[in-house]
Amino acid sequence: MRATATALSIITTVLLVTSSGCTTPGGVALRSDGSPGPQECPEKALEVMRYLKIRVGDAALVELDANQIRSRRVTLYDGPIESMLKEDLGTLEATTRLYGKVWTSGPQVVIRWYQAHPPDGDEMPICAVARLSEDQMQKRPESKPGTAILDGSVAAAYVVNAFR
Repeated sequence: MRATATALSIITTVLLVTSSGCTTPGGVALRSDGSPGPQECPEKALEVMRYLKIRVGDAALVELDANQIRSRRVTLYDGPIESMLKEDLGTLEATTRLYGKVWTSGPQVVIRWYQAHPPDGDEMPICAVARLSEDQMQKRPESKPGTAILDGSVAAAYVVNAFR
């Protein structure tokens, strides 16, 4: 019985490690200012986006951090982020969750989303970035290392075919 429990524990650990590797982007080279370098969009994500009728350049408003919705100022941290669509993006409806990663080391915050999770569906791979014009993704001067304070909680999620 103990051997079966140990084997099950090992299998569970292997499955968790394997599945997290599928959903978490890895191996992104950093530029000298700490911002992420170029990264290809996986073929599977490109295929899913075609199926969802989401084209490169399509955009929708998004709450940057699902835990700080409608905040006048939002504090983002290096690492994973959960965002939420405020409007439809192709066939992805508003309230779809976007999962990705934040980098705060450069002069502007960089957010790349790698997964979408519609309210009534399964997670699926996508490639999108956060953008705002006129330096609105620029960190406030009081931002500490590893964090970025932004004025406002909303940005646009732009669909891309590669991260540049």
